[in-house]
Amino acid sequence: MNYSLFDFLSLVGALGFFIYGMKVMSDGIQKVAGNRMRKILSAMTSNRLFGVFTGFFITSLVQSSSATTVMVVSFVNAGLLSLVESIGVIMGANIGTTLTAWLISIFGFKVKISAMALPIIAFGFPMLFSSKSTVKSWGEVLIGFALLFMGLEFLKGSVPDLQSNPEVLEFLSHYTDKGVLSTLIFIGVGSIITVVVQSSSAAMALTLVMCYQGWIPFPMAAAMIMGENIGTTITANLAALVANVHAKRAARAHFLFNVFGVVWMIIAFPLFINNINNYMADNPTMSGVGGRTYSFNEAPEEEAFNQNVTTRLGEAADFVSWDWSEPQRLDVHYELFKASENNINIDSVARIAFQEELNAAGLIAGQYEVQNVGARPMEEASAIPIALSIFHTTFNILNVLLLVWFVPFIARIVTRFLPAKGVDDEVFQLSFIGSGMMGTAELSIIEARKEISKFGEITAKLYDAVPQLLHATEEKKFKKLLKRVAKYEDMTDRMELEIAKYLSKASENELSKDASRRVRSMLSIISDLETIGDLCYQIAQNMERRRETKAYFTPELRQKSEQMFHAVERSIELMTKNLNQDYEKVSLTEAKDLEEEINELRNQLRNEHLENIEKGLYPIHSGMYYNDLIHSLEKIGDHAFDVSEAIVLEA
Repeated sequence: MNYSLFDFLSLVGALGFFIYGMKVMSDGIQKVAGNRMRKILSAMTSNRLFGVFTGFFITSLVQSSSATTVMVVSFVNAGLLSLVESIGVIMGANIGTTLTAWLISIFGFKVKISAMALPIIAFGFPMLFSSKSTVKSWGEVLIGFALLFMGLEFLKGSVPDLQSNPEVLEFLSHYTDKGVLSTLIFIGVGSIITVVVQSSSAAMALTLVMCYQGWIPFPMAAAMIMGENIGTTITANLAALVANVHAKRAARAHFLFNVFGVVWMIIAFPLFINNINNYMADNPTMSGVGGRTYSFNEAPEEEAFNQNVTTRLGEAADFVSWDWSEPQRLDVHYELFKASENNINIDSVARIAFQEELNAAGLIAGQYEVQNVGARPMEEASAIPIALSIFHTTFNILNVLLLVWFVPFIARIVTRFLPAKGVDDEVFQLSFIGSGMMGTAELSIIEARKEISKFGEITAKLYDAVPQLLHATEEKKFKKLLKRVAKYEDMTDRMELEIAKYLSKASENELSKDASRRVRSMLSIISDLETIGDLCYQIAQNMERRRETKAYFTPELRQKSEQMFHAVERSIELMTKNLNQDYEKVSLTEAKDLEEEINELRNQLRNEHLENIEKGLYPIHSGMYYNDLIHSLEKIGDHAFDVSEAIVLEA
């Protein structure tokens, strides 16, 4: 076969064209529906079925399961989705991605949509220059759609025509008749192709084209699709490499789910393939091949009849075949896929041609009936695209129906194999309040109080990281502590926002005077906790600037800073203790004593600092950082006292 390096590069270029078109269309749709998409995902509940439908809907929109799963991984990394919720969305994404195969099968092979590509680009191109971002994004969608099907047309033309190159079929035959081993080989091939092109949709398109051109038989193409289901998980796993353990678990759950599906399908593979093959044979409208049976009393002379009918059919003759095994019952088949590409109404043309020839032969003609005979994908290449789409969709739907009930079990498995490694793997996740229906006002306040207790613990962890910055001499350790502080500070910001929204929603109901007072006190508490988080972050930033400007503290400044850190730490510990106990048992006595102690220490250290600056015992810029530190720590102590005071007022 004359298949040169240039031909191979043309194939790769066509694949690149297809992937680029898909990317442009996907990016455009994500821009159009981006905010809505994020709201849908972030509002997920623990209802796994709703998660499946959400994943299906999002993937159907963006036409990329990889885009959905990477988005899910990022949401899990940010704590907006739990592991159980993310698995449901990923399952839905697996079903949603099958829509691509149907689009390619229906439009890419049955309709000459590439002929419409340039007009579509002409319509979408001016939209790119619109001042409105939504219009511009729709322009990208249209252009991406056109490029995608242009790429598909190039792909169809770049794959070798094996009907005139049987040696390639002979080469592939060594790998297609080894039973289960062949299935495993082509599963591996599908996985590798998907990993290389980084798109299951592109790999699916390539598989459809290879089958349509006769490169590989239907069963092996189905095996490749199973492999592509495994290969597509690599994208999410790559995205999770730099994420926390929760995101890694979501990516591994995707891999585990798809691998399990392939395992059970290998067992049922022969039965599944045969059922699809028979279904296509019984449904000519699905296979794209229609059939009619002509009955007559006296059989015509075969050779003359064939020649005359072929002449009468003209261009349509290329798409008609007939079976002479029963001369008095002539089974005629029409390849509707290829005929539609040439705009030929094959049924009416062939019916007239056969009718005329039967009449010319002086036979009893016109007694024909529509026969339910479609094309078998294992025999007719024209039936393969729809058959593969059926296989792909059925396989993924059955896999979801089998495993959706075991989502918590899958979550436990990946959690066991990927245990958390410490503080770096903590994420923002509300434990006691959610976005679903609220209970009574009293119950809502109790749930909010539990969440506020957790808020206090996170704030205490944030404060605990700040003094360590003072002693971190290694750059790597210092940067790690800074990242930890920033992470916890972001969590405090979001916790305040979510708890405040929850309390505001609870306030919409009729509240007693006592309940209203408690809600006001809780809003005050979360505001103080968030402010403590902000102050801790400011101290961390000041320490980073001090380090960059080489404004080092003398041993005396370090010792006095530690003294202030310790005093405020005791106030934070008391605050956390008060948040975790019965509010009615909280006393302000100890909190007041600590507040007075911190204020006195602040005044003492500030006076000593002014004297030391006058004496020139340390540089002025070091003294400025020291003074800011003492001032911020005293403010943290004030807000810790305010939290305890609000607790007493609530009780």
